[in-house]
Amino acid sequence: MAMLPVRSFEILERIKVKKMTYHHYGFSPIESAAVMTFFDLAQEFESIVDFYYLCVAIPKVFFDFDAGLYLLDIKTGEMSLVSSTLKEFSKYLHVSFVDFSSEEKPFHSAEGYLVLPIRGNELLISQISERVKNGILGYLTIFSPYDLNDHQEFFLQKYANRIGFNIHNRFLFEKNIEHLKFIRSLVADIEHNVIVPNMVFKLFLRRLKGEKDKKKEIERFLLKHSLQESCDGLCLEHIFAELQDVNRGLQEEFQNIDKHYRNTSLFLETLLRRGHFDHGRLVLRTTPCNMKKDVVEPQLDRFREQFKEMGISINDECCWLPDEEVISVVDIGLMAQVYSNLFSNALKYTEEVVDSKGDRRKFIAYGREVIKNFFGEGRDGIKYNVFSTGQHIKEEERDKIFNEGFRGSNRSNKPGSGHGLSFVKNAVEIHGGVVGYEATPLGNNFYFILPR
Repeated sequence: MAMLPVRSFEILERIKVKKMTYHHYGFSPIESAAVMTFFDLAQEFESIVDFYYLCVAIPKVFFDFDAGLYLLDIKTGEMSLVSSTLKEFSKYLHVSFVDFSSEEKPFHSAEGYLVLPIRGNELLISQISERVKNGILGYLTIFSPYDLNDHQEFFLQKYANRIGFNIHNRFLFEKNIEHLKFIRSLVADIEHNVIVPNMVFKLFLRRLKGEKDKKKEIERFLLKHSLQESCDGLCLEHIFAELQDVNRGLQEEFQNIDKHYRNTSLFLETLLRRGHFDHGRLVLRTTPCNMKKDVVEPQLDRFREQFKEMGISINDECCWLPDEEVISVVDIGLMAQVYSNLFSNALKYTEEVVDSKGDRRKFIAYGREVIKNFFGEGRDGIKYNVFSTGQHIKEEERDKIFNEGFRGSNRSNKPGSGHGLSFVKNAVEIHGGVVGYEATPLGNNFYFILPR
């Protein structure tokens, strides 16, 4: 059964007001046709480039006005020319961008062009970007060869408003797509860095059950012999030794579970922050930390036993990470996952090699070094390395290894999702850093460089 909206009276009154408003606008038939044509074709052209050209082509076709469309890049905050009816419009790129940053009403640029603000929906503008100022998404510039009268300027401003409505919806659509992609990526991060590693809890609990069962056996043994009163000193010594062994095992497994719990909690807290979901991107929560003690060593401790089981040694001679190193721009949770992913890859792909002396070796190493002026004059970078022995990644694949889902052709026989290095790249880049790979004489070095 059809129902009237609660605000039906308000809507009817608003329509009546708008009807009178359009009557007072006094748009000519050709002006009304221009607006209707824009609305019809805005739904027809899906390509954003085609849509941008449509915005400037309407004034050209209907009124013979050449036009340019300047839009805000919501990622950089810069205004740039995205389309024009002029075939060679590079010379128009200089059109008074300084004025664009502050003008909220139509104005004439220093070059004499009519510049019309393109506005978004004021109620929804915050959903696009914090970089949008005064609700302005861009400007429609009319490169008219002659002066326009007040009515023409008024109509063009109203036309610019219609452009703003469509561009705002497209911005929101693109932002929602990016948001969904980010959430899918975040789900992959949680699976890769939390759910899969969390399966090791089963191992710890199985070991804990084994120690518990041992203790039960000792209890039964003591109960039996206490009833028989036949347990001598040698027997008691054996029982105490067994108890000490069980207690050591219980203590060890408790520490394993405690460390794993702390790490899982850190990763969950980092990946499930509300800010990530609100902004549709990873949001940093930086804190001063000792990179070696707070980030690297806890992750290395998680993998140390697994490295040992795989016959992989940790080459301390090559490892150099000063205890006193403190970096105040690091999100500990994200950086911990960066090292977790790099160590996890090293565990899977480290292979035995023969060094220059003919010795067979299978090891990993980690460290850091300062690179002077890496980010510009007076802006040093700190390069963090995780090295492992083994065959090199093919040269033609090295530029792709940090791409989402990519796996090297010589790594296909190993389990993996191709997500770990993509996460490393994302986490490092939001810290203002860069990632990279180097083939070395004995193996592979994965590194990232952060501003000092």
